[in-house]
Amino acid sequence: MSMFDLTGHVALVTGAGQNAGAGIALALAEQGAAVAVNDLRAERAEATCAEIQKAGGTAVAVPFDVTDLDAVRAGLARAGEALGGHIDILVNNAGIPADMGYGPFRDITPERWRGPVEINLFGAMNCVHAALPGMRQAGWGRIVQISSGAGRTGLAIGVALYGSGKGGVESFVRHISQEEAGAGITANTLALGLMQSAGGPGISDIAAGIPVGRLGRPEDVGAAVAFLASPESSWLTGQTIDLNGGSVTR
Repeated sequence: MSMFDLTGHVALVTGAGQNAGAGIALALAEQGAAVAVNDLRAERAEATCAEIQKAGGTAVAVPFDVTDLDAVRAGLARAGEALGGHIDILVNNAGIPADMGYGPFRDITPERWRGPVEINLFGAMNCVHAALPGMRQAGWGRIVQISSGAGRTGLAIGVALYGSGKGGVESFVRHISQEEAGAGITANTLALGLMQSAGGPGISDIAAGIPVGRLGRPEDVGAAVAFLASPESSWLTGQTIDLNGGSVTR
């Protein structure tokens, strides 16, 4: 058996209809996992699912809103039924609400505060709460949380709300790692640096300042998640790992 083989495992990747989420879903499928592809928009989930199937992998599209606990529970049930097993690899990648609440916090009205925190913290909590019973019963599970450098580094670029949600969920994952370690479940976070999907003015200049000389790619994230989801990562839990091309070191 090759290293990082995920044959026989069933993964759910939220927000997997594009960008890093799609890269994660493709990487897990390439390693042999059956993948439930989630996205808020069904057509995006189906597109990633079709790409996996075209490459010979097994996947099913399960669109739902991660901030709706009933929808999350129903989605996990559909995924398990379609893929022939409970979710034992959960990747919480969904993190971009319709309103990101960009701008200086002093200018953002309270009715806009909730969205970025809701999806990043409570969305992840919903998915973990729904997935844990099956993992605990099997005595094996992997929880991988996708976060951002904004969760631990203060930035004057108008992302205080987003950073708050990411900082909160990183703390949540650390606590889950301690509560569930005895059940054979690991929980870790990947804090991403600037990705290709960011776009916008000055991006090429920013990329040049990253020590490896480029922005992050979906396949970079997919490879890291494939390791964290694998049997070989069983002694790694409760950690936040920076994946950023060396732009921040700790």
